[in-house]
Amino acid sequence: MHTMITRIPFQIRLLVTMALVVTGLFTFAQNPAWQSGNRPAGANRQAMNVGRMYGKVVDEQGKGMGYVTVQLMGMKFDTLTKTRQETMLAGQITEDNGDFNLESLPIFGDFTLKLSFIGYAEKEMTVSFGIERPKAGERPNISPDQLIKDLGNLTLAPEATTLETVTVTGESTPVTLSLDKKIYRVDKNATSTGGTAEDALRNVPSISVDLDGGVTLRNSSPQIFVDGRPTTLTLDQIASDAIESIEVITNPSAKYDASGGQGGIVNIVLKKDRRIGYNGNVRVGGDSRGGVNLGGDINAREGKINVFASANFNQRKGFSDSQTDREYLFGTGVSSLLQNNHSKDNGAFAMARGGVDWFMDNRNTITLQGNFVRGGHSPFETQTINQTYFPGNLYTTNDYIRYATNERNFKNSGVSLLFKHLFPKNGHELTADLNFNRSHFNGSGDYNTEYLTFGTTSKEMQSNDGLSSYLTAQADYVNPLTANSKIEAGVRASLRVNDNMNKSTLYDPNSGEWVRIVRLTDQYNFLDNVFAAYGTYSYEREKWGYQLGLRAESSQYTGKLPDEGKEFTNNYPISLFPSIFTTYKINEEDNLQLSYTRRINRPNFFQLMPFIDFSDSINLRQGNPDLRPEFTNSFELTYQNIFKAGHNLLISAYYKDAYDLITSFQTVETDPVSERTYVISTYTNSNRSSAYGMEFTLRNTFWKNVELTSNINLYNSKVDASNIDPDLVVEQFSWYAKENLNLRLPASFMIQLSTEYRSRAAFTPAGSSGRFGGHFGGPTNTAQGYTLANWFTDVALRKDLFNRKATLTLNVNDIFRTRKTGTHTESDLFIQDTWRLRSPQTVRMSLSYRFGKMDSSLFRRKNTNMNSDGMDMMQQ
Repeated sequence: MHTMITRIPFQIRLLVTMALVVTGLFTFAQNPAWQSGNRPAGANRQAMNVGRMYGKVVDEQGKGMGYVTVQLMGMKFDTLTKTRQETMLAGQITEDNGDFNLESLPIFGDFTLKLSFIGYAEKEMTVSFGIERPKAGERPNISPDQLIKDLGNLTLAPEATTLETVTVTGESTPVTLSLDKKIYRVDKNATSTGGTAEDALRNVPSISVDLDGGVTLRNSSPQIFVDGRPTTLTLDQIASDAIESIEVITNPSAKYDASGGQGGIVNIVLKKDRRIGYNGNVRVGGDSRGGVNLGGDINAREGKINVFASANFNQRKGFSDSQTDREYLFGTGVSSLLQNNHSKDNGAFAMARGGVDWFMDNRNTITLQGNFVRGGHSPFETQTINQTYFPGNLYTTNDYIRYATNERNFKNSGVSLLFKHLFPKNGHELTADLNFNRSHFNGSGDYNTEYLTFGTTSKEMQSNDGLSSYLTAQADYVNPLTANSKIEAGVRASLRVNDNMNKSTLYDPNSGEWVRIVRLTDQYNFLDNVFAAYGTYSYEREKWGYQLGLRAESSQYTGKLPDEGKEFTNNYPISLFPSIFTTYKINEEDNLQLSYTRRINRPNFFQLMPFIDFSDSINLRQGNPDLRPEFTNSFELTYQNIFKAGHNLLISAYYKDAYDLITSFQTVETDPVSERTYVISTYTNSNRSSAYGMEFTLRNTFWKNVELTSNINLYNSKVDASNIDPDLVVEQFSWYAKENLNLRLPASFMIQLSTEYRSRAAFTPAGSSGRFGGHFGGPTNTAQGYTLANWFTDVALRKDLFNRKATLTLNVNDIFRTRKTGTHTESDLFIQDTWRLRSPQTVRMSLSYRFGKMDSSLFRRKNTNMNSDGMDMMQQ
């Protein structure tokens, strides 16, 4: 089957023309020296004076010493003598408790820290941030964490002390490949600019996002975290411009929440800066569907207070086309059904986030932050259905059209209180946090059906209203016992309460009133509590190391149907989740790791709720309150090779075995009132499943201007649902590939290309397109068929402006209109094929502007004589 590329709409051509004109004007307006990538001499000298070092001076008994003189010395070029001379870069007197804090420091090179106090010997030590100076023409890529160094407790003693060296090692890169997780910087990714978290995740290797926002990681649904904690936000409620990085944890240890089953953890890290001074950015954009997006971030810090805030507004307009072709195999004769859907959607959401950090002293920080999200969308769908019957030797047809008008709204608000204490020993810390989140969603749908064959009509309405509250409390402790060993421990409690009311009514033309459909109306409440504690021990030598961990969780789930007087319970008093990691360093470039973990995947709200959703008249959906959690044992062998010149290779072989797998299952039911037969998609627990495969992730840098990240995943999956049907065992080999290409061009241009291919698969969560979309769906592993192969390509062009203070981005998703997803399902009752295409060839254009000043005082100058000397020494 060939896919035709349609003519580019006028709006797309207009946006492309505007982008080219604006880019051309900016290009010729700039200084040629900047266009060539070479900065004029002396430009941006203050930019590298953004480092911070802090510590505490104590006596031999560990008591803080006040009024100690602290000086940081460095070499500076003297214009008179034409030689480099030692100069004081920063200095101060310690506070009463011994704390000191040196700011606005150069970040390249080695420095000498001097401590002096009457009656004590002067102490000198060599310190450095460990950041290598970029070569000529190279662009520095430095993370905020590298700009801050805790020097620990520094002891002054009567006798002389030896010279010490303190360094910070490592250099930030857009992709960090480690053995326990992979970190991908997406804040510079052009293809996701102006979009949502769905667009950001599509550019991450190993991760696939379907049309409904359903996320898969190595063929399973991962648990989504935001800033290291589980979240109730959906992906389309998080703006991509608010994301700094994505952390992918394929085989989480006992330290992490055991929920998530086979899929691991995807942690979305939002932007927040703690550098001295103020900084931020504003952005504006639009797309070819008529949607607009606005946003901004601001961060300001002075002294012990850091304030941060961000806001985003995204308008989403689009369409989707889909088809269902079904052949029934039961009854007195064979019958078939063909349904074509066309849907238009108009929605928007706004997200605000803010907070304050209080640095009580150098070792204690309290953070209070909150977020608020509100939005909605109004899809309008036209369904054209043709039914054909063959009762005996007769042939009859039934044609009808269904118009569905829906309104969906949601609100989400949350508040967090966090505390962090740093002990004097490097890496020794205690953290605690309390999080509360509340979500409210409601919706309504009007469904008008015209039966063309019989000349009749019917009207139905469906409404829902839900409220969810989520409270978590957590504490974590880390203590490096020796230079080679470390213990970690923590406790966590999560309490979730959910109340949902659904109502369905049918219009009675005889009485002129709306009649309640009892079978399709219910109220469902549930309480889900999980309490956990964990401990890990790590030991590392020069060549090898290991980590042993154990997590214990106690869970209680209670669901109620008040109208029917039914109650469902699922309690696991104690469940143990061990984890074992062992690593071996072959040499400086090659590493091996072997790991084992046990995890759990608990069914979510929409998989449990017994309410029938008839927003699609021939594809009804219903949850199953009797679902049990699924348990998974995972084994993984990883090989990492860090080549020189920016090349990295990561190879993983894995095996996963799950029992009580939560499986999507379709069955046929007959309405006792209308005597109509329906196919209902629901969930059940199959016996078990297994999957094994290999994943290759290769990152290459060529000629300093080309970055290529390749990801290939080959796997075989098997689902055993013989407990449902004796012959229901499905096995399928599948593969998945993704390529991300970044090409830097002259005049600060960059092209980004992302291509993904996914083969036919049986053991792949495909998301759910129920009344709230797939964002709330969990794994929909199917035992009755497979998902169809599909591929797509996204492309983006980015231009940096005004000395990289502004960025203009133009991107297009699914440029070849090939991202058509679908399924094939077979059972003894029917054979069904479906496909769906959503908003291809959407063009987005965005402009962002960054501002800020890394000043140690926003409103006034302090210690001017102590801190200003030597600010520009690193540019000599």
